[in-house]
Amino acid sequence: MSDNSAPGQKLKFREIFADGIYRINPITTQVLGICSCLAVTNRVDNAVVMGGALIFVIALSNLLVSLLRKAIPLRIRMVTEVAIIATFVIIFDQYLKAYSWEMSKQLGPYVGLIITNCIVMGRAEAFAIQNPPLSAVFDGIANGIGYSIILILIALVREIVGSGSLIIFGTQIFSLLEFGYTKNLLFVLAPGAFFTTGFLMWVLNAFNKNGGEEE
Repeated sequence: MSDNSAPGQKLKFREIFADGIYRINPITTQVLGICSCLAVTNRVDNAVVMGGALIFVIALSNLLVSLLRKAIPLRIRMVTEVAIIATFVIIFDQYLKAYSWEMSKQLGPYVGLIITNCIVMGRAEAFAIQNPPLSAVFDGIANGIGYSIILILIALVREIVGSGSLIIFGTQIFSLLEFGYTKNLLFVLAPGAFFTTGFLMWVLNAFNKNGGEEE
């Protein structure tokens, strides 16, 4: 029995990862978490930390919701899920303030707003509440990684095109300004995030035409 169940379990986890990362990606397919695309993708540093925050929160929230799914009364289910999510958001926010104050100031209230992020609440309500803990954690990690990849891609385009250079955690990777490049300040502002996000959605969905339709 274990020989037959192991490949099936691996296949299930592979499907979960494929769904979260590209097939029904939270941003490009489900169009969730768009506010953070506009707010924190002006720099790659911010996008990386924000992505890490969401992976941490969504994975642990999914785990706890799944563990408690049979004990949570139906009438207070969503309130309980919000309380669980808020707990992990506060933990990450306090950690960031204690060990990376400058990054905490740059992200401002956006880490705290993960509490209201539709991706986290959606996975808790749509997946974790109905599935065992291990699957719930895998689902959270997959969706968090899918979200993070898109955030980082948007930030790469905005920082390179907008600022003419790429600086990651204080280290300059390259600069186009040395070659006479003129900064495109539109990409530093919110409209640049709109254009980049829309273009990225179009490209990725063109390669993944059936992902959202099947779901």
